Amino acid sequence: MKKRILFLIGDDPNYDQRMQKICSSLVNNNYEVLLAGIAKTKNVKPLISQSFEQRRFRVFSKTGFLLFAEVNFRLFFNLLFTRCDAICAIDLDTIMPAYFLSVIKGKKRIHDAHELFCEMPSVALRPRIHKFWKRVEKTFLPKFKNGYTVNESLAKEYNTMYELSYEVIMNAAVLNQDDKIEVEKDNRLLLYQGAIQAGRGIEYIIQAMTHLDAHLVICGKGDYFEEAKRLTSALGLQDKIEFKGYVLPADLKLITQKAFIGLNTTLAEGKSYYLSLSNRTFDYMHALTPQIAMDLPEYAHINSEFEVALLIKELSVENIVSSVRLLMQDEALYNRLQQNCKKARLQYNWQHEEKKLISFYNHLFKAD
Repeated sequence: MKKRILFLIGDDPNYDQRMQKICSSLVNNNYEVLLAGIAKTKNVKPLISQSFEQRRFRVFSKTGFLLFAEVNFRLFFNLLFTRCDAICAIDLDTIMPAYFLSVIKGKKRIHDAHELFCEMPSVALRPRIHKFWKRVEKTFLPKFKNGYTVNESLAKEYNTMYELSYEVIMNAAVLNQDDKIEVEKDNRLLLYQGAIQAGRGIEYIIQAMTHLDAHLVICGKGDYFEEAKRLTSALGLQDKIEFKGYVLPADLKLITQKAFIGLNTTLAEGKSYYLSLSNRTFDYMHALTPQIAMDLPEYAHINSEFEVALLIKELSVENIVSSVRLLMQDEALYNRLQQNCKKARLQYNWQHEEKKLISFYNHLFKAD
């Protein structure tokens, strides 16, 4: 009988590209998969048909501890009688239901760590919230001996903190044959895709638009979403900045391919962001969209191998403006970055990372 893996996420499965890739790869390699997530609003799009089973549970809380409690409650009780051979918690916010389900069922448990949850600015800068999550981390994380994360820096950090030897499975984009067909770029289109949260440099990007002859598209949502819209209105930039909210992966790929420049402006606020390697790094790379990124360890490492980005040492409106103008005006530089994207995506792609993923789960179940 095929091994069945249960994945728990605190978001809508429709918009989680990493989990869609992971679950599809496992199904294609003789595993059964159930991806369980949540819907935070009433008017949600129907679940997109996938090769794996999906469940989505409605939650009514919007933010804070009530949302955390409701997500954990619904995931635990709705999945209590679901058959599985292993349970994977995606980040710290689903680690509690994953742990208790694994104990009750007597099944293997895995942690998929995308970040250092307690070191994110939204947690680290709020003492009471940080204290709560740090207690959760110290209590449950050492119980998850099997796991993987998205880059070497985070893997080393987990080893230092809790002596956990996590594998590295990067969230690289899928290398498709149709990527050989180059999409014509809109030479005035700037793109930011990803979470709209404090510490992502959104406010700097918006202010930079007052000095640029360009159009900015922002794809994603988060705690800073409404504040970003208010700042845009206050600066009178409604005609230059478009907020698309959550965008389905297939549609996001088309937008990314048309974009002239991708923006990747995570501030080095807290260890989690300092050691991060965002999903959009690979999305821009595979779309042949040169990017403006921060000079942080993981981005600098990739750029030392393949120059796909202009790196900024300090995030400021002036540095964003000058970098955008340089890419718009220096055709030779822009073309060089594009050609390097072509080379880089042959190394950084999901086909390579998938092999590590399948090896991890094959080894996990080897003794069974």
